[in-house]
Amino acid sequence: MAQNKILPKRSEVEKKYTWAIEDLYSSDEQWQLEYNKVKEILPRALEYQGRLSKSGDLLLGFLQLSDEISKLMERVYVYANQKYHEDTANPVYQDLSNKASALSVQVNSALSFATPEILTIPLESISQFHAENHGLAEYDFYLKDILRLKPHVLSGEMETLLADAGEIGDGASNIFSMFNNADIKFPEIQDENGNTIQITHGRYGQLLESADRRVRRDAFQGVYATYKSYRNTLAASFSANVKQEVFFTKARKYKSTLERALNAGNIPTEVYTNLVDAVHENLHLMHRYVALRKKLLGLEELHMYDLYAPLLADMKMEIPFEEAKNIVAKGLEPLGEDYQRVLQEGFRNRWIDIYENENKRSGAYSWGAYGTHPYVLLNYNDTLDNVYTLAHEMGHAIHSYYSDETQPYVYAGYKIFVAEVASTCNESLLIDYMLKNTDDKKQKAYLINHFLEKFKGTLFRQTMFAEFEMITHKLVEDEESLTADALCKIYHDLNVKYFGDGVIIDPEIDMEWSRIPHFYNAFYVYQYATGYSAAIALSRRILNEGTPAVEDYIRFLSGGSSNYPIELLKAAGVDMSTKEPVHQALQLFEELLGQMEELMK
Repeated sequence: MAQNKILPKRSEVEKKYTWAIEDLYSSDEQWQLEYNKVKEILPRALEYQGRLSKSGDLLLGFLQLSDEISKLMERVYVYANQKYHEDTANPVYQDLSNKASALSVQVNSALSFATPEILTIPLESISQFHAENHGLAEYDFYLKDILRLKPHVLSGEMETLLADAGEIGDGASNIFSMFNNADIKFPEIQDENGNTIQITHGRYGQLLESADRRVRRDAFQGVYATYKSYRNTLAASFSANVKQEVFFTKARKYKSTLERALNAGNIPTEVYTNLVDAVHENLHLMHRYVALRKKLLGLEELHMYDLYAPLLADMKMEIPFEEAKNIVAKGLEPLGEDYQRVLQEGFRNRWIDIYENENKRSGAYSWGAYGTHPYVLLNYNDTLDNVYTLAHEMGHAIHSYYSDETQPYVYAGYKIFVAEVASTCNESLLIDYMLKNTDDKKQKAYLINHFLEKFKGTLFRQTMFAEFEMITHKLVEDEESLTADALCKIYHDLNVKYFGDGVIIDPEIDMEWSRIPHFYNAFYVYQYATGYSAAIALSRRILNEGTPAVEDYIRFLSGGSSNYPIELLKAAGVDMSTKEPVHQALQLFEELLGQMEELMK
């Protein structure tokens, strides 16, 4: 377990290690002025309610005002929360964050009439508005995307009823969240040093990575014994959530819950089913990796609690931040001069909040507001993981940079389906560079295993989750019941399929479905696997084809949401409506697995 260390207070951190939040607002007073401005102009939006169908001028006027309000609100919200994340104990920024969140709710409420009202405008009227007012050309794709959903919009009275039912529909998710985050308590176990510690959500992952097998087993059994004691309640909660999904699917006249979930981004259901099928066709690779893990750990039996144990526990790479920047820059050289220009601009001009301080938000992210450069939050501590996190988050940041620079506000934000592509592409290019630039056999094995673990956790595991969702939703659509026994059997059988007979599928793992929060956001997790596959395919193309591939990739990064995600990726050379990108990603997995097997002979 990590040793405690004394962290500096935020006021003690050198400026050069902090992000340039002053580029967003030079002071809290400036923030307050724009906060007040949002409140001042927000009522003007309501003056358009009930009038959007009357003329192109009114429609354009509202859309432009909506963008102005949303841009200001985004700046207000991001600044307040990033200042809060610097020191979550600071009462000034706790207050600003709360005020920004409350104002955001007001803005969303005030603008919420627009989409339902636009959907009532006849298509011929929209065409006439475009002819009369050329300013609407900027919003052409935006309006087409809204009108695409028209077949699934009901009468005004029914829409009101469904909106009111939405809060009830969220009930199962809210109950699970309260149970999982507030009420559930895990047992105490002995750590590697014989100290008594309580298992928590945060500690569980670390405990499964312990080099001490007894600690891994005790943590695993302790967590799942706890969930099992609530198995019927958790099954009822999960079933209720799937039932509400099916209810809204039928109400909105979709053929399936899968179709409804994917239609928001205009994603064909074949993208989902092709992912599952392509992974099925390559499960022998996961079985090979499991066999290698068993061999390297020197175990007669490999259990589910051994799947995260370190294979090279004595191998450490300490990489200071300045060295990490150089490694990342070298790794991303295949992306060309302009990408390097943006990357170095981020490094030089304090886009990044680098080190941990007292009460700083944990983890890492990229964020920002339109009109200002992106920001990256890190808690850097000199590990290889942190180097990849730097490359990953700068991938997000530079994606946002290109989109913001190229697109008007309405299209600047990119969709969730492509959100992880740029970040993972950076990781793939980085591992390629690092492997080519070390002759140290042990270091090379360490690097390869790091990437193989990413494949296991993102492509294989998330696809297994996606298949579980597909099976369970189909059962409810077919009016079958989801009992605890049924859910456990489905999940057990999937683990057998995905991990093969080289692993003991411990009965405790049958309850894992009950602790996955993403299952309460239906058909979301598949995007981790598709995004990962697209990123690997893009990185291979960039490395193999050079400049033409880079130019296509930069156009993709610049696309924001100006087209549907599938089309943006096609233009970059990756067609996610086929199995090919998944097969390309798994081909790289096979190559790296072969190298690992050879190195560890």
